[in-house]
Amino acid sequence: MKLLSVNVGTPRAVAAARGTVLTAIWKTPVTGRVAVRRLNIDGDRQADLTVHGGERKAVYAYPSEHYPPWEVELGTGPLPWGAFGENLTVSGLLETVVRIGDRLGIGTAILEVTQPRLPCGKLALRCDRPDMPRLFLRSGRSGFYLSVVREGEIGAGDGIRHETGNVRAPSVADILDDARGGPAKEAS
Repeated sequence: MKLLSVNVGTPRAVAAARGTVLTAIWKTPVTGRVAVRRLNIDGDRQADLTVHGGERKAVYAYPSEHYPPWEVELGTGPLPWGAFGENLTVSGLLETVVRIGDRLGIGTAILEVTQPRLPCGKLALRCDRPDMPRLFLRSGRSGFYLSVVREGEIGAGDGIRHETGNVRAPSVADILDDARGGPAKEAS
């Protein structure tokens, strides 16, 4: 398990069908070590704190294993890390394995899995596909939000220490299945 990329972004105004929308879904990789704070990663901000950010959604992680299926499905070719708005692009941590309450030690920080990401219209803007929220939810490739248990520093290349909490806790995939009303059609 490894942290492949740390991605940050700040809010920007984007033209949408319903007018201008403020979003911070455009994340780009950063180099070097970055501080993880209680509410976010240094250099990162959320545009709409009613649905993003806060203590339970301070950091968003997305498995790198999901990139190849999206590149084929969307016909984009290689996508840059951060393309789905994630702060952390990780390898070896899929939604079927990660449970709510599990802790991830990365660098000197400790993060706790809190919930799957449910897609919003800003993902449609980012991918330039109005159907992207529906595709994203249907795929089961949601990624997951993390709270910050212990602040610290992280960087691309760090190993990830996965500590399972309650083995009876639902996996991220279980919670996502409940939210969608059934198992993923094509979880990878």
